[in-house]
Amino acid sequence: MLKRLAPDTVREVPAQFQGIYVHGTQIEAPARLVCLSGQIGVAPDGKTRAGFKDQCNQAIDNVEALLADADMTTADILRVTYFVTEADNLAALSEVRQARWNQGHAPAVTTLVVAALAAPDLLVEIEVTAAR
Repeated sequence: MLKRLAPDTVREVPAQFQGIYVHGTQIEAPARLVCLSGQIGVAPDGKTRAGFKDQCNQAIDNVEALLADADMTTADILRVTYFVTEADNLAALSEVRQARWNQGHAPAVTTLVVAALAAPDLLVEIEVTAAR
């Protein structure tokens, strides 16, 4: 069973992030845990999508495909770490998250702006931990 952690002793999550962010998540045993490697904006055909939003959407497609392969959905996501190479893309990241993963069961989230990813044309990487 998943529990979203949001005690009164911690700052309330701002309204615009309540569907896509929670301070913490807890899973009770017995549970099946799935840790996904960071997913990037590369499609199954091996081509890197152009532009931040397209790469972000492809990375999300990849996450969702891996979750489906593990018989899970986005509702099972406990934690997401976003790595972006440009701070200017943070608003676009929020936009994509709101459109794709604002389903009322927000995960714990960390977002990092990094100098680079594994290849120079990569703009975003998404790492996920899920449990059921």
